[in-house]
Amino acid sequence: MDRQGTALAHEVEGYLLAQAEREQARREAAALCARLTWLTTGQAEDLARHYIEQRLGLTRQALQATADRAKRLRGEYEARYATLRRALLRRHAACACLLFLCSTAAGATACLLDR
Repeated sequence: MDRQGTALAHEVEGYLLAQAEREQARREAAALCARLTWLTTGQAEDLARHYIEQRLGLTRQALQATADRAKRLRGEYEARYATLRRALLRRHAACACLLFLCSTAAGATACLLDR
């Protein structure tokens, strides 16, 4: 899938998740209002609207906190990966130099012994 398709898929997924969250908040608000039988219709609608707004606001905050944490972790993991990669590269370079040195020494020794 190309980048544009992937971005579109993520956008659609986000939209569907947001709509599912909104519907869940509506169901919770309706259940709350149903338990408060003394509320007038206007009061119940007002309470439901406030509940939905607050619930969605809390969800938004939780998702933002999760996204921020994921961003920080990504930075930490990328830094750690870069450090490990540099260390591995140094080790491979040292091993290659050691192998080159040993093969050169073996070649020189073979040349000296042939004389």
